Amino acid sequence: LGYEILPSDRTLGNPKSKVVLIEYAAPSCPVCAAFNVSAFPQIKAKYIDTGKILYVFRVFPLRPDDGEAEKIARCLPEDKYFSFIDLLFKNQPKWDVEYGVQAPEGVHEGLVLLGRIAGMSREQVDQCMVNKAEDDRINKVSADGEARYSITGTPTFILNGVSVGSGNIPYETLSKLLDTELAKQH
Repeated sequence: LGYEILPSDRTLGNPKSKVVLIEYAAPSCPVCAAFNVSAFPQIKAKYIDTGKILYVFRVFPLRPDDGEAEKIARCLPEDKYFSFIDLLFKNQPKWDVEYGVQAPEGVHEGLVLLGRIAGMSREQVDQCMVNKAEDDRINKVSADGEARYSITGTPTFILNGVSVGSGNIPYETLSKLLDTELAKQH
């Protein structure tokens, strides 16, 4: 297998599926946010919610803010993880330097705001952000992704251990790739 599912991975869909789609993304990446809005809901409805595939979301940080966002997401109960990632993507203008938010103060305040929307206190958010063990895990996931798949940008998609491209891949393209892979498994 060209991939390994880790106990720390955040996943959706069928853990027993022979078709595994891994997305390496950065919470602050506008292209990742665009994919999250355009293609992902259809992928989720057709392949993930129906149990056809296992989807794995891994953070590949482009800057420290991505690590901080992921650390807040990891502090939430596991069943709230994906809704928080969605919140981060949809609210990038509130916390993302790519939208002109000033680092570090503006970014920090934006992330605290989103943490509060998710039900955490400012103190809890701040505690999450200084979790060194999570830093180590995030850096290891990132280093493994680079070593194994030569990832240079986000989002990058790995289908059954093979990189199938980067960027805001259209639903139709990804759907064809998934259908082909699913057909092979029968």
